[in-house]
Amino acid sequence: MNKAHEACGSDEWRQAIREVILPWALGETDLGDNVLEVGPGYGATTDVLSQSVPRLTSVEIDDELAAMLVDRFADVPSVQIVHGDATSLQYTDDSFSGAACFTMLHHVPTAELQDRLFAEVARVLRPGAALVASDSLGSDELKAHHDGDTYNPVDPATLGERLAAAGFNDVQVKTNEYGWAAIARAR
Repeated sequence: MNKAHEACGSDEWRQAIREVILPWALGETDLGDNVLEVGPGYGATTDVLSQSVPRLTSVEIDDELAAMLVDRFADVPSVQIVHGDATSLQYTDDSFSGAACFTMLHHVPTAELQDRLFAEVARVLRPGAALVASDSLGSDELKAHHDGDTYNPVDPATLGERLAAAGFNDVQVKTNEYGWAAIARAR
């Protein structure tokens, strides 16, 4: 990620995640007792989820961010930080009771890799377990913010069919002026 993303580690961003984004996206959804977080980045969502679920496994592909999170959560036994690729998860089928993926999918370089990530998450979720995801809507302003970085926004109009093809049902997608949120259940 480019330097502009350092703001994703700010107190203001953590507050927005805690007070606005997560409540809007999650609603009343119960992620269960063993939750997978995909792409924690600077850990703003990890901070919130770690306070609300009994066990959290966060998979981060970026070397430096994963190392930073390992250090930051070293004294939190209910959180495991894993340096890995969510398009090829090293977990058995039906391992997790829920999954979360917040404000990171636009960093996955192609739609094919995004779809592989969705399929892997569906594979490792127990049947009926929820995936809750959200991200920003594509815009020229955000594209400029990602100068020199990957920027591949997900179109919420096609997200439902993509999640269904990846192994989810009961897909719900909603949008507001800032972004989209989806809740889907693993088959």
